[in-house]
Amino acid sequence: MNKFLQRRERLRELLAGEKGIVVFLGNVDSAAQYRDNAYKWRQDSNWLYFYGIDEPRFAAVMDLESGAEKVYADDFEIDDIIWTGPMPSVASLAAGAGVSASAPYAAFESDVAAALAAGRKVHWLPVSRWYNAVKIGALMGLDPAACFSAGKKGCPHASEALVRAVVKMRLVKDADEIALLDSVAEIGYLMHTTARKGIRIGRIEQEIVGDMEGVTLAHGWGTSFATILTQHGEIFHCHSHEFPVEPGRLLLVDAGAESNEHYASDHTRTYPSGGRFTSMQRDIYQIVYECNELAFSLTRPGVAYRDVHLAAARHMLDGLGALGLVRGDVDEMVADGIAGLFMPHGLGHNMGLDVHDMEDLGEDLVGYDPDQVRSSQLGLGSLRMARRLVPGNVITDEPGIYFIPALIAQWKAAGTDKGRVCYDALEKYLGFGGIRLEDDVLVTPEGACRLGSRRLPIAPDDVEQAMAED
Repeated sequence: MNKFLQRRERLRELLAGEKGIVVFLGNVDSAAQYRDNAYKWRQDSNWLYFYGIDEPRFAAVMDLESGAEKVYADDFEIDDIIWTGPMPSVASLAAGAGVSASAPYAAFESDVAAALAAGRKVHWLPVSRWYNAVKIGALMGLDPAACFSAGKKGCPHASEALVRAVVKMRLVKDADEIALLDSVAEIGYLMHTTARKGIRIGRIEQEIVGDMEGVTLAHGWGTSFATILTQHGEIFHCHSHEFPVEPGRLLLVDAGAESNEHYASDHTRTYPSGGRFTSMQRDIYQIVYECNELAFSLTRPGVAYRDVHLAAARHMLDGLGALGLVRGDVDEMVADGIAGLFMPHGLGHNMGLDVHDMEDLGEDLVGYDPDQVRSSQLGLGSLRMARRLVPGNVITDEPGIYFIPALIAQWKAAGTDKGRVCYDALEKYLGFGGIRLEDDVLVTPEGACRLGSRRLPIAPDDVEQAMAED
């Protein structure tokens, strides 16, 4: 209870110059086929952060001027209790979050409408679920579609002051959150170790996915996002798991666990399907591994993660140049965005209650300092976290190299590379796939540390040794 009281008090301090009320909406059950067969329940992360009540159909109002708070939900009736068993009262759940006043769920709309009728400002966050969009839209006189973030810029109708305050708070994890992130990293370790041990030629990818996702359900809430396990690593979000593991391929496994408290892990490893890298695979893998290590070594307070991304891009191009895949001055290639052909994504993102923490609030507001401007270049322009780092930030370190035939063909036809890419040498890589290596990193006062008590094997020799032992 004290944690939630402290967080809401800090929010009031950050909103000291604002008037009106702040509204929070928890999620509701969402029907999969019909009302009694719903998708797996997951609470809204901002609601969890400020109130912690992990039950559907809750809302709250915080008055910035009087300091009054109220939680809204409906007590269970006998028809509900027959199916669910006894449930705590709304008043007791509210009290557990440090709120003494509660009311039925329907009173939320009438109380917010009364505040609007009195000319008071209503502060609300961009929503992530359609039901909440409909509710906020009806109250604020907006199309529900206008209540979501519009791309990376956020939602122009939501309260920017509230968004910036929430981002400021949630970007820096406290000791309790760090402990939870450390704990879920352990589940991620077990999850990925299970996947690695399950790699066998001829085995269907789905069988490996089933084993590793079972670990997350045995030890936590489940997966923190849809599992990526594929021999087509050049497809970033490949969720197809229908193919047998083939000899000589690379198997990219990007997967995370979510704890029962809803904190996330996110790791990626890339394995040789037969247990040993070919010489070509090892050459590319070594570059990605060195980029991962370099990025970690540069991660510390005061450093802009944008600069860490650029350092990794520079090292990657230097390595690709040594293999004869690019040519020219490395600094000029970095400036011209040549790295984007091989790594069209950013180096990392924020993590916490969401695996891409708070990006539903607007990626630019979450990942960029006010004086930073997102690049238009492929790759650098997709960097989700560019901010100057501070202790308590939790970010991913996930460089990669991919050979995407359609993108290579487009660049070649358009001359995007300005003569820097050796397309003839790239021909033999068109069926290569991709490699990504990802760790979860906490920024500390002294520098950085990787979350969890142990690290998944990542150096190429260590990967081969682990697979041999498996």
